[in-house]
Amino acid sequence: MNIQGEVAEGYEAVRDAFVRNFEVLGDRGAAVAVYRDGRRVVDLWGGTHDADGTDPWTAGTAQVVRSATKGVAAVVPLLLHQRGLLDLDAPVGDYWPEFKAGGKEGALVRDLLAHRAGVPALDVPLTPEQAADGLSGARAVAAQRPFWEPGTQHGYHAQTFSWLLSELVLRVTGASLGSWLAQEVTGPRGLDFWIGLPQAVAESGRVGRVGAVEPPQSAGTLRTRPRRNVSEAYADPDSLTRRAFAAITPLADENAPAYQAAELPASAGIGTARALAGLYASLLGDTQDGPRLFTPETTALAGTELSSGPDRVLVVNTRFGPGHMLHSPASPMLSPTSFGHPGRGGSLAFADPESGTAFGYVTNALAPSVTADPRAQSLLRALRTAL
Repeated sequence: MNIQGEVAEGYEAVRDAFVRNFEVLGDRGAAVAVYRDGRRVVDLWGGTHDADGTDPWTAGTAQVVRSATKGVAAVVPLLLHQRGLLDLDAPVGDYWPEFKAGGKEGALVRDLLAHRAGVPALDVPLTPEQAADGLSGARAVAAQRPFWEPGTQHGYHAQTFSWLLSELVLRVTGASLGSWLAQEVTGPRGLDFWIGLPQAVAESGRVGRVGAVEPPQSAGTLRTRPRRNVSEAYADPDSLTRRAFAAITPLADENAPAYQAAELPASAGIGTARALAGLYASLLGDTQDGPRLFTPETTALAGTELSSGPDRVLVVNTRFGPGHMLHSPASPMLSPTSFGHPGRGGSLAFADPESGTAFGYVTNALAPSVTADPRAQSLLRALRTAL
């Protein structure tokens, strides 16, 4: 495997683990980046641009990162809160009156961000076209009766998080979440990450094709299959688990230009590992890309636990802060202070205030993992040895 890029002295174990991901764990094309104290210390890529292709992955190759998008999108409401424009303790209905319908008038902004709003699924799923039109999703979640009293339980809003967060940001700023992110966050820092892929980037050929893969037998004894109760929940068409992930039916083609151009902050972000790690690094302090984005108080808030315990949708114990998933056995990161988000199929990005580290991993080989992909976890084990 021809691995490109560089690692700083002391981080060679990460490169070894990255190579092993291709040789043993079935990666086809991927990249990993790590920042430490604002400086990039790992920047590696290899394999093919497309999961089913032969052209090489390059330094600028970007990929769909699925739910790792949620962690990037969560930066926006936290910045709005930091600027005094969004009160996390206010009812969502104060900003979005239509959301009060169906018994959701007590849902707070912090409930929406921490997957406690009670609307992880829709009685009538949206088509991919409706999901992407910028109107139907917000109307559907506003009208939806909650599956539990908002604020009393939590369950992963796998797809509906897109419309909940997008509409909230639109009501507060008058701008779409993707455009606000590009103008205020990623653009000024030169970070190649988009929620709503610009046409110029789409036409540049930088975005690789993702594809589903099965873990190879060479993965050995690594646990890549979910527990029985989790498997049963995904298999049952009437379960809240299945309904949450099927809020868009049929499944959208993630490689389709229309899907990639849509602003779906739950699932359709596209970017590089370097951009993901660079963004999370900016939440911890000044970086080589620009000044600190979060104040220390907002960084602490991002890692504050708002939800923990049994997840009504993922059927495991999960932890969430205001928008980010937090370190837990279900989604291991570096330490109990870590906050970020995995993407179903492999991607992972997070910040770890304890060590001053930010991490980003993207892949085009989408394995049947939800929150703890063996390839990302192998990289993390190697990173711990360097720290």
